Amino acid sequence: MISAGQLRAARALLGIDQRHLAGLAGLSVPTIQRMEASDGLIRGNVDSLMKLIGALETSGIELINDGASSSGGGRGIRLKKKIA
Repeated sequence: MISAGQLRAARALLGIDQRHLAGLAGLSVPTIQRMEASDGLIRGNVDSLMKLIGALETSGIELINDGASSSGGGRGIRLKKKIA
């Protein structure tokens, strides 16, 4: 789905704060705060996650899963796999 790190990075790329994102997604600010404070993948209500992802995608964010390629062709970033 989406990790807390992806969520924080997406918000930074859009240049918006948690309150703005909450408004775009139709969620409360505490819900966004809890999601961003998650460890790893965000867990929560499926409806809330879908609202969040929909708002990010509508705002121009393309979420890229592990091992997936980006079809958009635009600039982007991705974390490298950690070397043990």
